[in-house]
Order: sequence, then C-alpha cells, then structure tokens
Amino acid sequence: MAQHEFVHGNDDGEAHGSFRSYTAGFLLSLVLTAIPVAIVLNGWLEGISIAIVLMAAAVLQLFVQLLFFMHLREEKKPRYNLISLLLGLVILLVIVAGSMWIMTYNMVAQ
Repeated sequence: MAQHEFVHGNDDGEAHGSFRSYTAGFLLSLVLTAIPVAIVLNGWLEGISIAIVLMAAAVLQLFVQLLFFMHLREEKKPRYNLISLLLGLVILLVIVAGSMWIMTYNMVAQ
C-alpha cells in the first residue's frame, strides 16, 4: 500500500497563513465588527454619516478577509488573485445594493 505524507502547504512552495497572521486578521475583524456595533447601539452618529461609517467598515472588513484569510497577497498565480478580488467585489456590491434597495423600499412603504 502506498504511503502518503502530509506536507504543510503545497508543491509550489506557496505559504499559507501563520498563527500570527491569522491572529492579526481575527483581531482586525473583531475591531471592524465592534466599531459599527458600538456606533449603532450608542447612537453616536446620525443620518448619512452613520451610513458612510458602516459602509467603510464593511469594505475594510472585506479587505481584511481577502488578505488574511484568503491569502490574496501570497498567491503566486495572478489569475487567482483577480478572481478572488472580483468575487469579493461582486458579493460586496450585491449585499450593499440589496440592502440599500430594501431600506429604500421600507422607508417608502411606511
């Protein structure tokens, strides 16, 4: 029977995240989640400024996820970087546009 060895990483020598990078990404994700929650729950901002802060935090959260957990910067093949970035941007656009559409519809319906 053939013996299979478990090798960390893959044959191309591409690195996966270290404990340090995962921890940094996790902490950044927590901060980028806690800031909008604190702003909304405490009512620190109103009107258009709260929408701008929430959307900015969402975009920063997307980049943290792409860089620290999807290893966008560590990939040697550029087409995978582009595909990951485009998928993230499409998802972001769908979520933001859908949320804005739903919020606009609910404001008009009341």
